Amino acid sequence: MIDLQLLEHLETYLTPERKARFDAVLPNRTKHFTVATEDVYQLHNTSAVIRSCDVFGIQEVNIVEERNSKRIDREIAMGSQKWVDLNRFHSVADCIQDLKQNGYQIVATTPHEQDQVLADFDISKKSCFFFGRETEGLSQEVMEAADCFLKIPMVGFTESLNISVSAAIILQDVTNKLRRSDINWQLTEQEQLQKRLDWISKTLKSYGKIVERFYETAER
Repeated sequence: MIDLQLLEHLETYLTPERKARFDAVLPNRTKHFTVATEDVYQLHNTSAVIRSCDVFGIQEVNIVEERNSKRIDREIAMGSQKWVDLNRFHSVADCIQDLKQNGYQIVATTPHEQDQVLADFDISKKSCFFFGRETEGLSQEVMEAADCFLKIPMVGFTESLNISVSAAIILQDVTNKLRRSDINWQLTEQEQLQKRLDWISKTLKSYGKIVERFYETAER
């Protein structure tokens, strides 16, 4: 449980602008959808996907680093890694198992005979959108575990998009539809409080000392 008195105290250290931003962003956060990247080689692609998740309100990103393990490019992520939760996995199997245990269907974003186009995607189910390697695409392991296959209609000579562009297109579409639906997609009250506390801890440089002083004063 969140210590509400502590939270209220910590918020007095925030600027009015920062507090207002938290108030505006939190109600638009969701875990109804999430994203997974599989061994993306180009660092800026993973970073750009994280940035898109933040922009469109996706709270969690799952990063599989079975072959490629690299630090998030802070310049391209534009600080969004502070506001989005990163779940890192060393294998596709572990990632898929975790997602399914948390009620997500696996959506493979790749051309496939049984594809459904983005406009027809059923937003009612909790879904994780999987994006694969730049040249190879998704692994056979993800393809076999997928519950459905999703594609972005294309009418030009080019038959593929950069994964960060694909992620942005898909997330903009599904989150826009989600917010216009009657689906219970928002974070729970406790999740919002926990996330507010987490964001404050990443905002205040003296967070630890402030918390320590708060409890020392409370004990007197």
